[in-house]
Amino acid sequence: MGLLSQEQKDMFWRDGVLVVEDAVSPDELAALRAEFAGWVEESRAHADDYGETLDGRARFDLQPGHSADKPALRRVQSPEEVSEVYADTMRKARTVDYCAELIGPGVRFHHGKVNSKLPGSATQVKWHQDFPFEPMTNDDMITCLLFIDDVTLENGPLEVIPGSHKGPIHSHWHNGVFTGAVDDAIVEAERDRIVKCTGKAGSVCLMHASLLHGSAPNLSDQPRTLYITTYYAEDAIELSPNHLPSRFTHELVRGEASGRVRCTAYQMELPAVPKGTSFFAQQEGSDGAGAGAMM
Repeated sequence: MGLLSQEQKDMFWRDGVLVVEDAVSPDELAALRAEFAGWVEESRAHADDYGETLDGRARFDLQPGHSADKPALRRVQSPEEVSEVYADTMRKARTVDYCAELIGPGVRFHHGKVNSKLPGSATQVKWHQDFPFEPMTNDDMITCLLFIDDVTLENGPLEVIPGSHKGPIHSHWHNGVFTGAVDDAIVEAERDRIVKCTGKAGSVCLMHASLLHGSAPNLSDQPRTLYITTYYAEDAIELSPNHLPSRFTHELVRGEASGRVRCTAYQMELPAVPKGTSFFAQQEGSDGAGAGAMM
């Protein structure tokens, strides 16, 4: 007997998204929060993005307007590399077991990041799909958004178009630039079907990598922090450079290695090689143009 009911599994494959409560214990949640709070405090001493990831980009991404008095740390790239708390969660949380039940039994880790919208943050995420950032030989791939804070209708929740993972893989290129967003007309045509994904801290939102999604700014007085991990079926192989490489990339976190590769038929444009700190800058049209990452 698995952790997910058949009804939950059917819902995931029908809608491309599923919110499950209690993906981590209260103690694990407290440890994740404390670690991130320490990073926010540390960010007060910096005026620009800082730290370094495996590919030489900054690890800690500061929102424009960040200051010592009003810190605005909006992303931590590959937190598993600098935190045992996050590394343990990446490997041991119930999130991984949910993925194994949906796309397993063999599951590998692709990448991780923390996205945070502090109170009053103007950060928003334009509509996109994750799979065009990370093409694989098959699309059994799940983006897992672990709620470090309560996610409400007011603090910039994930917004999705249910069932859109079954549709086309849309272009994220515009005028020769990989913008990391789909054309606005695509979303406008489905505006009445948009669903906001909310839940209490400790819940996880499981999202198919081809699902159309975005999020609005946090205009509340409460933070909205997510620990986002992406996992993929063990029998998939990457077809372009990983946009957020980590020393843990491709680690087998459930099941056994099959020694096989599974391919499914699809067509899409390859993403651009990352340059900016994160795709927030990319979607703002600044130095990140051509940088790959996603919500």
